[in-house]
Amino acid sequence: MAYGGPSRPWCSWFMPLSCVACIAVFVYTMYVNNCPKNLGEDRCVFHDHLGRFSFQPRSENSLFGPSTATLKKLGGLSRNLVVYDGEIYRFFSCMWLHANVIHLLTNSLAILFIGVKLEEDFGFLRIGLLYVLSGFGGGLLSCLHQDESQQTLQISVGASGALFGLLGASLSEIITNWTLYTNKCVSITMLILVIGVNMAIGFMPGIDNMAHIGGFVSGILLGFILLLRPQYGYVSGPYIAPGYELNHKKPKYQCHQKLLWVISVVVLFVCFIIGESLVIEHCSSFIHHLANDYAYYYNWLKCIYSKE
Repeated sequence: MAYGGPSRPWCSWFMPLSCVACIAVFVYTMYVNNCPKNLGEDRCVFHDHLGRFSFQPRSENSLFGPSTATLKKLGGLSRNLVVYDGEIYRFFSCMWLHANVIHLLTNSLAILFIGVKLEEDFGFLRIGLLYVLSGFGGGLLSCLHQDESQQTLQISVGASGALFGLLGASLSEIITNWTLYTNKCVSITMLILVIGVNMAIGFMPGIDNMAHIGGFVSGILLGFILLLRPQYGYVSGPYIAPGYELNHKKPKYQCHQKLLWVISVVVLFVCFIIGESLVIEHCSSFIHHLANDYAYYYNWLKCIYSKE
């Protein structure tokens, strides 16, 4: 593939650093959880080996992790806390938290497997933006799916939305750069198989599949926006020899790439605005609740468009 000059892969550091950050946050989560102090040493799993970092009882967290209360304290996503307490930051903090060891390991390995290659091809800026916005999209749909009428507080955590955003972006990258691929059918078949298996796993009990779907759709749209490649044969100005003129200089991007870019920008913007409007549909009471809070004006600006 000729993009107008020598093409060298980026050095991937954002995706590995994200995995390290998730692991560090999980260790800190277990430190804050402090099961022996809250429940007693006898009830904590692996207390003899882990001490303060031991896990909640298997009856509460079957896959070795902290309590729901700890996840809430550290930034787990809850619609009630976003709407009535104005804690918008939870859309972003939740993607660095994980419910248990298995959740952490599977997400970390998947992000490394998928994300490193994308970052090498497109750089940390585009992939980092894609990762964070996909996580936000997953959190938004997860929040919409939560039933605020339930007595028990619902908390959603994990990088799964961002992970599915990477999968969705990989799919749209193949579609928008279709002419640059030699083994088109093999590439897209393998990717669809991986996506299908991960989506199927999401229907297991206790897994927030709405976050997966929201992240996946956001990733597809962001892939059309951020992961465009110049078409084959495009030569940029700096690589044209002095005095040499191209009779038929190709444009950098093809028409279908530009069309998909415009459609995706509009659809993503509209979906995010509508989604946020639906999450804070009780905006008038939300504003009243925060009338004496220091963040009153900030939250008012965030939801004024949906005010009755």
